[in-house]
Amino acid sequence: MLHVTCQMLIMKVVIILPTYNEKGNIEKIIPYLEEKIFPEIKNHEMHILVADDSSPDGTANEVKTLMHKWKNIHLNNGQKKGLGAAYIRAMKYAIETLNADIMFEMDADGQHDPHKIHEFLEKIDSGYDMAIGTRYSNGGSIPKNWPLIRKAFSVIGNIIVKSILMRFSIHDWTGGYRALRREVFLKEKDELINFKGYTFQVSFLHKAVRDGFKIAEVPFHFSDRTLGNSKIVPAEYIVDLLKYVIGVRLKEIAAGSFGKFLVVGGFGFLINAVVLRILVEGYNWAPAFANLVGAACAIFSNFNFNNLWTFGERKAKTIFSYFSKLIQFYATSAFGVIFIQTGTIFLGDTFIGRKYYFLFFLIGTGFLLIWNFTMYSRVIWRKKKK
Repeated sequence: MLHVTCQMLIMKVVIILPTYNEKGNIEKIIPYLEEKIFPEIKNHEMHILVADDSSPDGTANEVKTLMHKWKNIHLNNGQKKGLGAAYIRAMKYAIETLNADIMFEMDADGQHDPHKIHEFLEKIDSGYDMAIGTRYSNGGSIPKNWPLIRKAFSVIGNIIVKSILMRFSIHDWTGGYRALRREVFLKEKDELINFKGYTFQVSFLHKAVRDGFKIAEVPFHFSDRTLGNSKIVPAEYIVDLLKYVIGVRLKEIAAGSFGKFLVVGGFGFLINAVVLRILVEGYNWAPAFANLVGAACAIFSNFNFNNLWTFGERKAKTIFSYFSKLIQFYATSAFGVIFIQTGTIFLGDTFIGRKYYFLFFLIGTGFLLIWNFTMYSRVIWRKKKK
């Protein structure tokens, strides 16, 4: 048993350093890792893999020189296609050639505190699949001397990402200091090939969270680089990032129960609207009463489509449960239609004027939408407690 436990603890760890014109930084970071950090890590086999994008400044030659001194240093050359492409290429190499168990994403420019490596490994050792460095919680921070515009760009950008994705348990979505098990990359790699730049970081983390991998956070202070220039192009970064997070969020909504609810509700809306206009404009009915008839038709349609599709996994399976849910559906829908939707129409018709009745119908329908989804998902088709 002791032999098995030791085997489980000793894993091959590969620190991946993506580089493009980082010769000066490589001269500093690799010796520091080898002489100051790795000797303190006793229970893992530590390696460094430099993923160089054919740097014209001689970065690769410097790595080759260091490889003569330390045998756990490796070089992976490739064309310059962006940060994401470099990481994907290097991670494939780390797994297929070096047989890595754990891989790190880490900048070569000194902005990621190497003294935190052991904390990342402790998280992985304790059962997490991925550990991410956070600058925005539990003691993490960004440089105080950053200009206000750069601080705003960093902080607000991160807030926008997690707000759109509605994933608030992760505090730092846009950072690039991470450790992950090989299984995480093998699961997600086929979906990452289209992300060549910095959007790779957000998309990789989002897919890992989506697929249920266990994520930990490690607070750290993000430092300014002392050599070279930042590779980020703000305009390209913002556009690509927004395209990704908005796109995936819309897909999640469309694929989820709320998306289906909107489709069903849209069909019911057409039924309600057609009946309303026919009765008001064709038979001169009062808008409020005409809406009640249209709504009654829409409610019956909505119930059956919601039961079979939107909440299909919780649908009524017996005659008794069907009529029980139907009664609840009519009761909650009727309350919403009478007091929320029709009430809005009545108030608008009474105090503003009939010529805007269809606008009041649209406003009331918006309020009704929120009420209905809340009642349907939490009362009528609520999930049963395990």
